[in-house]
Amino acid sequence: MAEPSTSLSFTAERFGVLVHGGAGARPPDVAADHALGCRAAAEAAFAVLHRGGSAIDAVECAVRAMEDDRRFNAGFGAALTEDGTVELDASIMEGEHLRLGAVGALVGFQNAVTVARAVLDAGRHAFYVGDGAARFAERHGVPRVDPRSLVTETARASLAQALARRSAAGGTVGAVARDVRGNVAAATSTGGTAAKASGRIGDSPVAGAGTYADNRFGAASATGDGEGIMRVALTHGAVLRFASETDPGELLRVALETMIERVGARGGIIGVDAQGRFAVARTTETMPWGLCADGKATESGF
Repeated sequence: MAEPSTSLSFTAERFGVLVHGGAGARPPDVAADHALGCRAAAEAAFAVLHRGGSAIDAVECAVRAMEDDRRFNAGFGAALTEDGTVELDASIMEGEHLRLGAVGALVGFQNAVTVARAVLDAGRHAFYVGDGAARFAERHGVPRVDPRSLVTETARASLAQALARRSAAGGTVGAVARDVRGNVAAATSTGGTAAKASGRIGDSPVAGAGTYADNRFGAASATGDGEGIMRVALTHGAVLRFASETDPGELLRVALETMIERVGARGGIIGVDAQGRFAVARTTETMPWGLCADGKATESGF
């Protein structure tokens, strides 16, 4: 297992997608398994790009794949509130026109990222929460599910452990992409912190905190201590750093180190700059990731 505070950079020839499966502490075998899930999500999203699809379609595809994968804290298998329920947060943003869609404390839907995408496409508002988010989803044809169907035994066990120690640990999934037209996008989805208070919303659906995209600079998705990520507007600051010619992995690492210095929070972040340079950085023990890009062999790690 690699040590905390690490970063990697990759360059795509034309287009690609990078995903993460949440920052935190995992046993090596679990982290490796989660990296395989990230790899599969990246490959599915890359197929969208390879057909000429948009970056926004690719990140939605990648995050949906992880929301459907019980290994991750999003959608099916998401972390539980202290009341034992599932409340989902997600956002999606495209860098050409800075359009955003976000939902928070969403109950009764498996794919929060698709509800967020519907918010973006509808264009009236950018952020819906709670019952309003659920009603919006129904009006736009997103199927409801029994909330109990999203609960796994792993999530129940994590809740019991979190209640015992009131741990702040949590996980998230996210993706960034650049398409053949040079447009970038990002998406992030989570069940939040295990044993969170009902109604708590973290960084994942907040533009500039958990998710940000701007074609002038790049796109990023974050994971980790949600309250800390919001306090430093992590992804907004990280994306602006891409204006520098410095190695993008180093730029993301510095953004995370700054978050530790300012608010004592740890996490991870993935990004892509306007030139198609992808990067991964974390200050936690693990953050599974997967990359699939034009001109490169598929890669994954943690």
